[in-house]
Amino acid sequence: MPNAKNNAGRVLVVDDQPSNLRIISALLSRQGFSVYTAESGEDALQRLQQQLPDLMLLDMMMPGMDGFDLLEELRQNPAWSGVPVVFLTAAHDRDLLLRAFDSGAVDYVTKPFMPEELLARVQAHIGLKLTRDRLERVARERQELVNLVAHDLKNPLTSIFFASDMLITGQTREDRVPRYLQMVRDSAEDALGYIRRYLETQASARSRDALAPSRACLGEMVRWVDQRYALQLEDRGARLRIGSVQEVDVAVDPLVLRQVCENLISNAIKYAPGSDIELSVQPGAPGFRQLRVEDRGPGIPPAQQSSLFTPFFRIGSGDTATDADSTGLGLSLARQIIGASGGDLRYEDREGGGARFILELPEAPA
Repeated sequence: MPNAKNNAGRVLVVDDQPSNLRIISALLSRQGFSVYTAESGEDALQRLQQQLPDLMLLDMMMPGMDGFDLLEELRQNPAWSGVPVVFLTAAHDRDLLLRAFDSGAVDYVTKPFMPEELLARVQAHIGLKLTRDRLERVARERQELVNLVAHDLKNPLTSIFFASDMLITGQTREDRVPRYLQMVRDSAEDALGYIRRYLETQASARSRDALAPSRACLGEMVRWVDQRYALQLEDRGARLRIGSVQEVDVAVDPLVLRQVCENLISNAIKYAPGSDIELSVQPGAPGFRQLRVEDRGPGIPPAQQSSLFTPFFRIGSGDTATDADSTGLGLSLARQIIGASGGDLRYEDREGGGARFILELPEAPA
């Protein structure tokens, strides 16, 4: 008899005959499957809302909502449509079986069934379902990584373009040339650092080194932001105003924190042109410190604030060029990155107008 313990999954059995439910449940449970049952189509819908199975064994002929009606409900619900369904039927009518397959069934077992046949089909279809889920998860993770790399490379490349453009014009003050050259080099190093970190993370995501605690000094981070963006803000008639700064370490990778700060500063430059940007470190909740990025631009419209951290959501600034340049990924990725480090990123309207983004970061252990 096939042993399904290595491929154990969740099976929902729907049949109006309690004796069939008992027999099938006992048979599948002995093979390591997690089995739950429903005696009607209506009962099955309630079960689906509570827990999604990896496979459904469904009786075709039931009073009230029969198997076809239930299958139609599954097809109408995107969350349920991926559940494979194997029909249990005592009918040998060819037209009826064809209708079952047209309705979305992946297989059928005739009653009275042979235990070996039922187990083999259940094991095969659950194995396919779990494999498909795993492949979809890998594809989703890879796409998220591509989005992350592409977005985070944009900030250092933008700095490189800015500095190189200032040098190419030949109108740069001579005393500024070394700073622009240093900006080009530092930005290139940052871009390579991002790529290297992503590759190392993929290669050793579960290694001891990957799980080692990280720490970043907020004072150093503020000084780095000032050095990186002071000239760009000056070129736009604005400046970076540094508020209170605390030399405190937080439990976040320095490169990760740098990425997030770049996202917030570049957004402020983009959506609050001409406004000074204020950067400060403040006390947070117990065990946390806040890094605040504030501007006096138009702020975020109330109607858009609930979607602010949604992937691919773009803030409408009214500037076609600015909106087209945005991917809608920056804030979503920033919150995701900080959340993975145990912190949080949130938005507030400033009194008197403007935007305030608050990074709530866990303090590093002494």
